[in-house]
Amino acid sequence: MSNIYAYSANDINGETVNLDRYRNQVVLIVNTASQCGFTPQYQGLQTLYQAYQVRGFVVLGFPCNQFGGQEPGTHQQIGQYCRSNYGVSFPLFEKIAVNGTNTHPLYQYLKNAAPGCFGSRAIKWNFTKFLVQRNGEVAARCGSLISPLQLCSKIERLL
Repeated sequence: MSNIYAYSANDINGETVNLDRYRNQVVLIVNTASQCGFTPQYQGLQTLYQAYQVRGFVVLGFPCNQFGGQEPGTHQQIGQYCRSNYGVSFPLFEKIAVNGTNTHPLYQYLKNAAPGCFGSRAIKWNFTKFLVQRNGEVAARCGSLISPLQLCSKIERLL
């Protein structure tokens, strides 16, 4: 598959969302966790979403518990935590696997489309970010150390 529009995922409320819904938008896909040193990045993600949403930008958060068990909550707990602590209003999805035999198909695509350092396809930690252009193809992959606000110029170029 050549873009994200071929995939679907369950949102935080359990409803299936076809990613075709985000066609012609710039999308930032992030694997998240609520008990991680990078968790404050939720604030930056929300800031980006609020700043660029009207121009056709969306953040999609995919909680993952594969890195140090840092996302142990239920879907409802995760959603509540993100809303109450960081004011998150961008779409959140159910917990998924981003590595291993149970990797969500969307993440299989993302990792193949944009390998990490030295060609590694594995997600190294929480808050790895994939910036997707309006045609649904991956434009960039950024690791956890890159804060969301460091992506402003890349996002603006794609908008």
